[in-house]
Amino acid sequence: MRTFFLLLLLANVAFYAWAHFVAGGGSGADPAPLSREIQPDKIRVVGAAELAKLATPKPGPVAAAAASPAPTPAPKPAPLKCLEWGSFAPTDVARAEKALEPLALGDRLMKRQADETPTWWVFIPPQAQATDPRLAAVRKTGELKKLGVQDYFIVQDEGPNRWAVSLGVFRSEDAAQARLTALRGQGVRSARMGARETQLPKIWLQVKNVDAALEAKLRDVVREVGGSELRECVP
Repeated sequence: MRTFFLLLLLANVAFYAWAHFVAGGGSGADPAPLSREIQPDKIRVVGAAELAKLATPKPGPVAAAAASPAPTPAPKPAPLKCLEWGSFAPTDVARAEKALEPLALGDRLMKRQADETPTWWVFIPPQAQATDPRLAAVRKTGELKKLGVQDYFIVQDEGPNRWAVSLGVFRSEDAAQARLTALRGQGVRSARMGARETQLPKIWLQVKNVDAALEAKLRDVVREVGGSELRECVP
C-alpha cells in the first residue's frame, strides 16, 4: 500500500512538471493571450455591403486623369487683316491722316497711289457766267464749310470742268447717289451727279495687322468722312 502511494505521488509530480515546464512553457504557447489584445473595444463585425465597398479599388492618378473630360481648346484668334481707306486726292490725304492720328497706327500705316478712272462724281459746276470763275469757286467752298462739308476740292485742270468744285468721285452710280443725298441733307442745293472719265491720281491709306477692335475704330473714322470707303487691301 505504501509502495502504491509513493508511485502515485511520483506520477502526480511528473505530470505537474510536464504540464508546467514542457507543455506550457514552449515558445508557441501564450499563457496570457487576452492581456496582449490591441484595442479590443474597436473590433466590429463588417457587413457584406461594406465589405464590397472596401474591396473596390480606388482609381489611381492615371485613371482619374483619363476619366476627367479633356479641357476645351481656346478658340483661335481671328487672322489679322490689311485694310485700305480711300480714295483721296493728293490734296486731301493730309486731312485723312489727321483723322487717323488718335489711333496711333505708327508704322502700320502706309500709302498706296493708283491712277483711277472714276465713273461717277458729285460736283458743283463751274460758274462760267461769273466775272472770275476761280474766285466764284473759292466763295462756294466757303459756303460749303459753313454747312459742315469738308470733303471737296477745286478742279484746276484745263477743260470744261475747270473751277468746278468736286465733292467726291466714285466707281459706282449708287455710291455717288448716296453722297449726293447726304449733301442735300446738309443743305447743299447746287451739287449734282454726273459721269467723269478723266484719269486722276488717287491715294489709298493702308493699315496693316488690323484686328477686330481696330477695324471697328477705323469704320467709325470712315463714317465721319463722306465719299470714302474701307476695304481689304488690293494685292
